[in-house]
This record gives sequence, C-alpha cells and structure tokens, in this order.
Amino acid sequence: MTETNFKTLKIEKLTGAMGAMISGVNLSENISDEQFTEIRDALFTYGAIGFRNQNLSFGEHSRFAKRFGSLEVHPIVNGMDEHPEIIKMHKPAGTAASFGVGWHTDNSFFEKPSLGSILYAEIIPPVGGDTLFANQQLAYQHLSEGLKETLEGLVAIHSAQDAYTSPSALEKYDGDGPISYKKSEIVTQSVEHPVIIQHPVTGKKALYVNSMFTSHFKGWSVEESQPLIEYLCAHATRIDFQCRFRWEKGMVAMWDNRIVQHAALNDYEQYERLIYRITVNGDTLKSS
Repeated sequence: MTETNFKTLKIEKLTGAMGAMISGVNLSENISDEQFTEIRDALFTYGAIGFRNQNLSFGEHSRFAKRFGSLEVHPIVNGMDEHPEIIKMHKPAGTAASFGVGWHTDNSFFEKPSLGSILYAEIIPPVGGDTLFANQQLAYQHLSEGLKETLEGLVAIHSAQDAYTSPSALEKYDGDGPISYKKSEIVTQSVEHPVIIQHPVTGKKALYVNSMFTSHFKGWSVEESQPLIEYLCAHATRIDFQCRFRWEKGMVAMWDNRIVQHAALNDYEQYERLIYRITVNGDTLKSS
C-alpha cells in the first residue's frame, strides 16, 4: 500500500505495525528543508524507514545524518580513521555475525541514548542478513491498564557490562578484526531511564527496556527484576509489532532508536556483508 499524504515523498508501508520504504528522494543531494521535514516526519511516524537505489560517499552520508543532529563517535566501537563518526560494519565470508545480533535499543547505557542510526549498504549477501524492527509504542499500547500503572513510575538501570564483556565482544578488543573495540570506563558504569518514556516530538508513550542492556529496576534486586524484565522484553518484540528490512546494495535505512528495538540476523555465515553506520546523538529520555 502506498501512502500519498506527503508532498515530496512516496511512502510504501511495510507492515501494519511499522516501517516504510520511501521513494522520490536522492540522499546524495542537498535536499530541501521541505523534503527533510517530510523524511523526519516519516521517521517519527513509521519508526524505521528505508531508501532504495542510493549512492552515497562518506561525506554525503555524514551530511545527511547531520540534518538530524550532532554525530556520535562511539566510546567503545572504533570508527573509521578518516571518518570517526562512521562505523564500518564488515562481516567477512565464513564468519558468524556478532555485532548487533539480538534484540536491543542502541546505546541505552548512555545518559543520553542515541536518537537513531543511518545505515548505508555496500555489499549485501544474496540471501540472509536481514534486520528486524519492533514498535515499542505498540508494545506500550498493548500492555494491560494494570501493568501500565505499575510501570509508569518505574525506573530501569541500563549497563553495557554484559554485552561488551561477552566472549564475542572480548575478541574485538585486540583491534585485528573487521570491527574493533577500545577500552572505555563506560562499560563498567550504569545509567537510569524511565521504563515508560514519552517521545519528545509526537508525545506518544513507548516501552523502554531491552534484553541486551537493561539490568534491573531501581530499588529492586536483579533477581526480583528478572521475571518482569523477561516478560516485558518478550512482549516488546512480539511478531505483530515487527517489520523486516531485506537489504539491497545501495539501500539506506534508519530508525528512531527511542521507539523501536532492532535485531540483526546471523543467518548468512558463508557470505560477506558490508554496511556503514552513522549514529545521531540523542537527548535525555523523559517520562510522561
């Protein structure tokens, strides 16, 4: 189904839950303010959006991303030497995918979690390597009234400790692989975020916990927190809240990190994949 209520864009919804492919725009150009506003509105409306048949230089990729805000230089994951804001997500053929695998919200262990990421696909496997997204506004809406009331004032503790000290993560600290990490104190730190957040632009509420970085609830023990966190994370990624991006060479995809979770699939070990990622800095998350 194509939606035509945008003046400069054509919008094709991916599922009833979220996601859209956008045509009618060339991101290598210095797009107009009107068209950028419509892209931004589409991002906040559909949660994750894609653009096929793009051809971006590193500079053009960064220029487009800067329209959304300042660009992140990740404190752990090394960027490119010439473009530290760009992470070269390269998975060689014959190796398992180990970056971004599993449901999560990017950098929820930051005091100001990322607004979102913008990815540009250079080398894509003939099959596999898709990315899944799940709508956290729908996840909130489908909670019972009683659970909404319970969660409304709850605060969760987020940490990178487990994710960045796992066996597959520790291998990346030597700097020899296609993706490399550097030591950072942020791995041992923790931050607090509301369990229910309010989108700063639309005002809509969203569930904000994820299995990769959410440790426990403030004032609760880890053991007390675990059953509810496991339930919420399973609920948050229900199949009826999802859409799926099938990558193509030249595709640009981006998502609103505050209202979606995502997961990279590890089902293309025999193939190479190369995608470049830029992430836009975000702001402090607010409760309703």
